[in-house]
Amino acid sequence: MTPELPRLKPDPIPAIHPVPEYAATGTLAEAYDQTKAGLGVPWVGVVAMAFAQYPAFYGRLWSALAPVARSAAFGAACERLRNTAEGAAATLGPISILTRLRAQGYDTRELDEIRACNAVFSAGNMPYLLMASLARLLLEGQGWEGAQAPGPVIAVPPPLPRPPLVEAHHADPSTVALYADIRETLGLPFVNTDYRAFARWPSYFAPAWRDLRGAVVSSRYEGQVCRVHEAAIALAAGLPNVTGLTSAELRDAAAQDAPVDEVLAVVRLFQWLLPGLALNVAFLRAQLQPAQ
Repeated sequence: MTPELPRLKPDPIPAIHPVPEYAATGTLAEAYDQTKAGLGVPWVGVVAMAFAQYPAFYGRLWSALAPVARSAAFGAACERLRNTAEGAAATLGPISILTRLRAQGYDTRELDEIRACNAVFSAGNMPYLLMASLARLLLEGQGWEGAQAPGPVIAVPPPLPRPPLVEAHHADPSTVALYADIRETLGLPFVNTDYRAFARWPSYFAPAWRDLRGAVVSSRYEGQVCRVHEAAIALAAGLPNVTGLTSAELRDAAAQDAPVDEVLAVVRLFQWLLPGLALNVAFLRAQLQPAQ
């Protein structure tokens, strides 16, 4: 039976203090490297940076997830979740922006570079969403009852190169204003890695965001995000629990770092925002396809 876990945005939004990859040292840098290698992604998501600020909690969570993350079962769950996000995005009616971009001077090589950047996040957001969903299930007292065998370890190609990011202090005023609009529209105090990567091409990302923004504020959007959220919960709960991690064990680990409610608020924040991020990246990907 799929656990019931409604979408829930913490109020107030908890403060997070992520340490960027370039500044991480010692055990934190090791945790980042393990996360990237274990999930097969080229960047440490803000979710992992935030979780890693609670080392006992994240260490226990990761010790249970690591044996599963490179399995056939995990790969299949990520694929199903991505298909759900792309199906949900299609329901919102994304319109191709290729004609507009070509009129601006974008050639095939540049468009392929944007698509390649999107591909990093289209695939890479899925394991992070499963991880956040599993963490929330356990911290909220749900059991991790997944009984299927993990299947063989899958051979995956090396991750794509980490896309360069445009931080706010690197950006020109128009990009700074765009970042402010993203934060306000999405109701978040930070700009996700994905958007900072797409901002490498400001004349692409500005019109792409405008179209996406229209979908985000539409009446249909939240229903489609819920569709991704529910799939993530079901798929996370069904992953094989190789180490037998229990809710009590993860809560005890979290309590070594901070009050459990504090850790739970951070987990809820990312488990709330990641379904929308997965949907938004799928929408941006669809915009880069030829018009039907």
